[in-house]
Amino acid sequence: MKKRSVSSGDRSTGDLRRDLTKKSSAPPIDDGVDETERTIPNPPRNESVDESTHRPKRLRLEFDPNHIIPDPALRIPIEDYANEIRDEVRRAYLLKGRTEANGHVFEQTLDGKVWRSFQRSWLGKYDWLEYSVKENAAFCFYCFLFKKTAQPNTFGNDVFSRDGYSRWKTATAAFKKHVGGPNSVHNIARGKCEDFINQRSSVSSKIHTYSKESEIAYKIRLTASLDCARYLIAQGEAFRGHDESSTSINKGNFKELLEWYKDKNSEVKEAFEKGPGNALMVCSDIQKQLAKCCAQEVTSVIKSEIGDRNFAVLIDEARDSSIKEQMAVIVRFVNNQGKVMERFLAMKHISDWGEFNGLQKLIRDDSPHAFYVHCFAHQLQLVVVTVAKCSKCISDFFNHVPLIVTQVSASCKRKDTLIAKHQDVLLEKLENGKISSGKGLHQESGLARPGDTRWGSHLKTLLRIYQMWESVVDVLTIVSTDAREHSSVVGAGGLVKKMECYDFVFIPNFLIGLLTITNDLSQALQRKDQDIVEAMGLISDVKTRLQDVRDNGWEPLLDQVKSFCEEYGINVPNMDDLTVPMGESVRSKNKVTLRHYYKVGIFNVAIDATMTEINHRFNEVSSELLVCMSCLNPSNSFAMFNVDKLVRLAEIYEADFTISDRLMLRSQLQIFILNIGRSEKFHGCSDISKLSQLMVETKKDKTFPLVYRLIELTLILPVATASVERIFSAMSIIKTYLRNKLSDGWLNDLMVCYTEQEIFKSIDDAKITKRFQSMKDRRGHLPKERNVIT
Repeated sequence: MKKRSVSSGDRSTGDLRRDLTKKSSAPPIDDGVDETERTIPNPPRNESVDESTHRPKRLRLEFDPNHIIPDPALRIPIEDYANEIRDEVRRAYLLKGRTEANGHVFEQTLDGKVWRSFQRSWLGKYDWLEYSVKENAAFCFYCFLFKKTAQPNTFGNDVFSRDGYSRWKTATAAFKKHVGGPNSVHNIARGKCEDFINQRSSVSSKIHTYSKESEIAYKIRLTASLDCARYLIAQGEAFRGHDESSTSINKGNFKELLEWYKDKNSEVKEAFEKGPGNALMVCSDIQKQLAKCCAQEVTSVIKSEIGDRNFAVLIDEARDSSIKEQMAVIVRFVNNQGKVMERFLAMKHISDWGEFNGLQKLIRDDSPHAFYVHCFAHQLQLVVVTVAKCSKCISDFFNHVPLIVTQVSASCKRKDTLIAKHQDVLLEKLENGKISSGKGLHQESGLARPGDTRWGSHLKTLLRIYQMWESVVDVLTIVSTDAREHSSVVGAGGLVKKMECYDFVFIPNFLIGLLTITNDLSQALQRKDQDIVEAMGLISDVKTRLQDVRDNGWEPLLDQVKSFCEEYGINVPNMDDLTVPMGESVRSKNKVTLRHYYKVGIFNVAIDATMTEINHRFNEVSSELLVCMSCLNPSNSFAMFNVDKLVRLAEIYEADFTISDRLMLRSQLQIFILNIGRSEKFHGCSDISKLSQLMVETKKDKTFPLVYRLIELTLILPVATASVERIFSAMSIIKTYLRNKLSDGWLNDLMVCYTEQEIFKSIDDAKITKRFQSMKDRRGHLPKERNVIT
């Protein structure tokens, strides 16, 4: 998916204008009633009332920095905001920076007989220049923020702040004329902007004097608070305490860690003791602002990594501990080293999923060439769920599994008995040499329940029951013997009888082998660097393996089940005996042999259901896009390489390849395959991800840029949302039952830093403190930076 500019967040410009502007657009009411006689309606319940006028007091408006609008043509003018939030709006835009429309292909317009467009080099030449994708026009960033509406309407006053300039033929001359002399509207606005950024030039700063010592002490306090915040964020720990008063024994992690820090460092302790009470940098707002600055710096690094590259978006949702639907967004791209990267970008609370109805269609309307991929790992789990219900015998087995888990693990005593029994069994097998010891082997574990949405849970359940079979039967026997309630005696006793019959034993022995095949595929699909071409190859391999099991796996399975039954004293029936299908009466004339019952009714049905579901759910393998992408597979010395199909792939991604690119691509592909064949470094290359890295390493991405673009587009197509699932696992660490009051903004900031710790730990403190200072006017100043010339 190509990166695009967005106009705003999840609210329209009109909504923001109504919320944040100071005046109403509705006309005054003229109903013939004198204003002094008009009755005053009851004020809203949640608003305070001015006792002198009996009218609601005006509440202070608050501005959300997430509501700033990148496109200059769509922005609300600064003078339309309420007075009390204008500085917050300006600061938010300054932190965001001007809009340069990175990655955008500038629209060409016909000027006479010449096609002209905005030039990217102008953005580097004029630091105030912005570009609007919506209007294809140029704007002035400084004039938008600080131009006075009462100033005379000179050239460029409204053109560059409201309307936009789009006459590209005379653009350079117009830009110079707009800048003007020292007293021009533009330069006055620029000066105001520089003064606004420089907190030392503010009125409050000029009233108070700041000594060099106080600035150094302020920096020490801020750095110490930042160090504590960074530690807690990286460890996923809580900041606040239940009682943070001075007399509290435990003031919470942040303040307690800061106290420990002060005890270990006398310089830090002195800075806090001599600091003013209103600038100690320890309150909850400061903690949240520090976390926000950290998250913004991490996000800034991620955006710089992406740059102008193509990227894909991975989205999934989950419910947090406070019963809120949280949507996680991850971007997938190829970095400068040719490696596939997946970075967590943001977490968004979704209060109404109705606004996302038809999301795929909305994305396709905006990006017609975007390709939608349903998570392969999730589809594979749906295959497993179908297999668990494909046969009456298998379905009955999984109906009894939760009953077994409940009976065995219903109390701490039963669970302890199960673990003790299993340990005794393991020790006996170790003494007899049936199993071997080693690091990580034979860890303490219990039974697990299968879940339709938990990847690999069915196989995990079967393996636990298989490994702990003897211990489970012993515990059920104890429960049946010692239980005081009649229902427990009958339930546990019935389960013992059920587990010690051939019918029940056959199914886990069979399904463990079957689900191991799909589980290996699931694990491979969850790799971060997995590409869709290799994934489709793995799916084809699984189908081949399943067919081989169907053709040749029956007799080995019978031997395995027979060996298991002999070990645990379970009767093995004669496969030539007659029986009736499950669910039919013994009086039924529709009788079959046990061999037919197990092979046709269970073995073949389960394998056929698995293959049918895989073919149905993974139908992308036959799509034209993936057929073309498979031609880039370097395995077997590029055996599948096909120039015509790769040119067709460029035509499918027509937004990324111009007509001239497509004309040159055929020749470049032919030279590429010859050049790669002569290079020893590419011999043995087996996947596209490795091919991409080798091309960057050997500089062939510069030699064959169009071929590398095809490889990049293939690699960014996602296979599974395993990375998003890992984000939700991290969310359960950050937002726990005891921290379920975390606000959405703070949760997002903590999640960004916690999940992208590699980037977070590499960010210098100076960048974070600089951003922290620029967020608002602070009561303290950092020491001036002095450049030493040697």
